[in-house]
Amino acid sequence: MSTEILHHPGTSAVHRLPAQVKIVAALLTVICVVATPREAFWAFGLYLLLIVTVWGIARVPVSHFAKRALIEVPFVVIAVLMPIFGGAAGALAGWNILAKGTLGVLTSLTLAATTTPRELIVGLQRLRTPTVLTTIATLMLRYLEVIAAEARRMRLARISRGHDPRFLWQVGATARGIGALFIRSYERGERVHLAMVSRGWTGAMPDRGTAAPAATWLAGLTPVLVTAAVLGTALFLP
Repeated sequence: MSTEILHHPGTSAVHRLPAQVKIVAALLTVICVVATPREAFWAFGLYLLLIVTVWGIARVPVSHFAKRALIEVPFVVIAVLMPIFGGAAGALAGWNILAKGTLGVLTSLTLAATTTPRELIVGLQRLRTPTVLTTIATLMLRYLEVIAAEARRMRLARISRGHDPRFLWQVGATARGIGALFIRSYERGERVHLAMVSRGWTGAMPDRGTAAPAATWLAGLTPVLVTAAVLGTALFLP
């Protein structure tokens, strides 16, 4: 599976924003959504409208998010069941989970759709995220497809020798294949590390990002300012 599966290529103003600006904007937006009283139904509608507006500016179709938002189906099931077991209080709690969970997922998907994995790593570096975390994430993204390709080759080799993963009694072969894949991945990692050290690896990825000017931060955080205004209104309205 490609690491670009969540990204929707584009040249919009949202795509061109520095990754660190979008990361901070997404984080602050989620915080505002979570802090909103669950009784302020109108506020969640405005949050959704704001997210859809960002989609329009970024020129990313709604269908791109609709398919990927299915990841929250378990939370939807919980929210639907809560009124059954908790009555009116359960219905309100279920609404709280559904509304905030959905908005959080859509915000994350918006960030991923307008920012490539590499840009996200660079943005985290610009935000002074611990080096060990950005290094692990970078190497994981770099070699995820390599390991996936290795797994596909091993599966094809097993099938060509008569292995059929549909049969329950062949689960042992599948388990042994997973173990062999782990060993191969570990050995490959050691070889890659040795090659990197021999080429001057110092333990930190180079930071290729650039600092964002104040005007760019202001433009990127404009949706957050609107979200904060909605939150403030929801908190202080009787």
